[in-house]
Amino acid sequence: MSVFSLIPGRTRDLGGFNVRRTLPSTRCRLVGPFVFWDHMGPVQFGPGHGVDVRPHPHINLATVTYLFEGEIVHRDSLGSDQVIRPGDVNWMTAGRGIVHSERTGAELRKSGGPVHGIQSWVALPTELEETEPAFEHVAGKLLPEVRQPGVRLRVIAGAAFGVTATVQILSPTFYVDARLDAGAELALPDDYAERAAYVVEGGIECDGQLVEAGTMAVAEGGVRATMRALRPSRVMLLGGARVGERHVWWNFVSSSEERIEKAKREWKEGAFPKVPGDESEFIPLPP
Repeated sequence: MSVFSLIPGRTRDLGGFNVRRTLPSTRCRLVGPFVFWDHMGPVQFGPGHGVDVRPHPHINLATVTYLFEGEIVHRDSLGSDQVIRPGDVNWMTAGRGIVHSERTGAELRKSGGPVHGIQSWVALPTELEETEPAFEHVAGKLLPEVRQPGVRLRVIAGAAFGVTATVQILSPTFYVDARLDAGAELALPDDYAERAAYVVEGGIECDGQLVEAGTMAVAEGGVRATMRALRPSRVMLLGGARVGERHVWWNFVSSSEERIEKAKREWKEGAFPKVPGDESEFIPLPP
């Protein structure tokens, strides 16, 4: 039996562009604290078009945005107004509740351009789910890098391969952007309970299984898990400590179904804070 199980991405239309979603899945609800995983694009917007994710709420999680191409303007109810560019890390801790929007900036919208990246959600530890909301942006040039034969690693969050990223995390986590030359081999960190590899570009072999782009390979715990690049490849490595069961409904993630029901009522009643500079629109609560 293979030490890896495979989760193919499912296509979702987010209104103007598609994503490939692997988490949550019936095959795997979480990998460490990672409870949601969307691979955005790649998509090329024409002049006058772009990303327009209107203000929407989150609770009891952190959102993590990491781009390969393009740029997105992040605004939130804390007053953050940040352009995200390739290689940067946007880590927004929702805690007891936050609202944010993601849009293509006015200048880029005029000419059009690409968007390609990963949007993920990280569940917070149960005892910290109601922490104060926070926002952290780390420029790509500040991410620690590690070189191995045929492999270039950038540690986005947490600790892996002997280095630690600066972004403030609340539970044991690792998140790594790995570039592999054809034939290069790489072992997943073995000091975490749950681990996975998501192929962005190229193709890899995991324990004899072919893993193509748009697929996540989830490793069995407690065993050595190694991948080999079949051609030049970009692979995201993710995982960490188990956080326990989580309920997911729309943009809300929590260990408590009652807490999600409370958040639904609050959003419907307009009790969440507004996003400065983006107050006129919002995404209604789904039926």
